[in-house]
Amino acid sequence: MADIKYYDVILKPVVTEKSMSEMADKKYVFYVHPEATKIQVKEAVEKMFEGTKVASVNTMNVVGKVKRRGYTSGRTNKRKKAIVKLTAESKEIEIFQGM
Repeated sequence: MADIKYYDVILKPVVTEKSMSEMADKKYVFYVHPEATKIQVKEAVEKMFEGTKVASVNTMNVVGKVKRRGYTSGRTNKRKKAIVKLTAESKEIEIFQGM
């Protein structure tokens, strides 16, 4: 397993209608490094966003969709997604405030 630093774990936030509705329950969705573990995701969120305390982390591997262009077919990239739930007394994550 590669040595992944905390700033390499979180790649980008997932901005969908479902992920925005989960923010009311203090759940945030991120694309993460494919080799990152739940513990690494928890540490990365707590270090990158001051005042946050993570209650739980759920991860899932997303398989790429099959796409066709004429006769040729292929797949989009596979990704890893993490749903991070914060504790009740935790601060909210700032990057989602303006959405």
